[in-house]
Amino acid sequence: MSCTTSAHVSEPEASVGSAQHRGLLALLTAAAFLIFAQAFMIAPILPQLARAIHTTPETVGLAVPVYLVPYGAMTLVWGPLSDRIGRRAIILTSLAAFAVLTAATALADSTAAFLGLRLATALGASGVVPISLALIGDVFPYARRGKALGWLFGGMADGTAVGSSAGALAEPAIGWPGLFLAAAVGGALLLAVALAARVLPSTPRPATFPPPAAVAVGYRRLLHTARGRRTYVYVLLNAMLHSGIYTWLGLYLVQRFALGPIGVGLALLGYGIPGFLLGPVIGHLADRYGRARVIPTGVALAAACALLLATDSPLPAVVLIITALSLGYDMTQPPLGGIVTDLPGPRGQAMGLNVFALFTGFGLGSLAFQALLTAGFTVALTAFGAIALLAAALAVPLFRAERAR
Repeated sequence: MSCTTSAHVSEPEASVGSAQHRGLLALLTAAAFLIFAQAFMIAPILPQLARAIHTTPETVGLAVPVYLVPYGAMTLVWGPLSDRIGRRAIILTSLAAFAVLTAATALADSTAAFLGLRLATALGASGVVPISLALIGDVFPYARRGKALGWLFGGMADGTAVGSSAGALAEPAIGWPGLFLAAAVGGALLLAVALAARVLPSTPRPATFPPPAAVAVGYRRLLHTARGRRTYVYVLLNAMLHSGIYTWLGLYLVQRFALGPIGVGLALLGYGIPGFLLGPVIGHLADRYGRARVIPTGVALAAACALLLATDSPLPAVVLIITALSLGYDMTQPPLGGIVTDLPGPRGQAMGLNVFALFTGFGLGSLAFQALLTAGFTVALTAFGAIALLAAALAVPLFRAERAR
């Protein structure tokens, strides 16, 4: 089947009016923003967390992969489950788990308790974002899906930036438990809005639930096609690139410029601006002109940012480079997600595998960059930039068929 022809014939798109479209996108974007904000607000406050629970920054830094890797693995369960019982039930249940477990994390008083609750939160909260992506695939036709995905990925990028900045700026005032309580309250409010507004539509469901063997076959089929393999590989590699760099930018800013918590927070704030301002625009351009040029350009931009950060640039330039790094993410993950929603098979499984690759990449990227940091930031950033530059060059022929419909 040509990659320019929709692969979905058994799951009709849900019928949702334009007003409900807007409400749906607003809710899903806000949820993605909040979940990513609490995921990444830990990185800039690792020293404070380490002192509070009597451990080292390196040990408490494991909270990042401990959250991200299980989060990605659990999406392999949520995806096919949402195909069976519906997207709405999964999103609401997972949002409730997020609120409860995030609140419980504020009570952790030891390293084991903190890491254990981060693991539990990952398992419980991991149904919101991937199933939201699948729901967008249900509701929006492929020709308009890029713009909708741009809003959702923009929320993720904004959450990453605001979470890091808020973690650094607000922790001195409200403490790290206050950060988790604020995120939990936000989750509870979103859950209440979702239940009251009823903007989450019902989606088609099969009459019978496939056995585990059939689910495994479905995942293999997604990777059987060249289109599926290259897309998932780039989701993984791109996530490793961005997470590896971004997770350690707080430490980078402290070591290079001796910034305090407020300075780090302000320097990172620009990371989400491109996603907030340009996410839907980039998605619209991908819909109109295809993803063949957008994806390689985004990877190349991220590679250039990594290589520039490896140089001895002044602080104002570094702030601009961090902002441009965010633009590279916005030009890659949303278009890749759009391709995933068009792969053959149940869309929940396809998006579950996508988020598995995405969050596994986030976790592995953080660990890989940490390993390279033994040789210093210059070596780590240069290595990441060189690999990304090679990936950008390979993306040109690999994605050349992803033209506009």
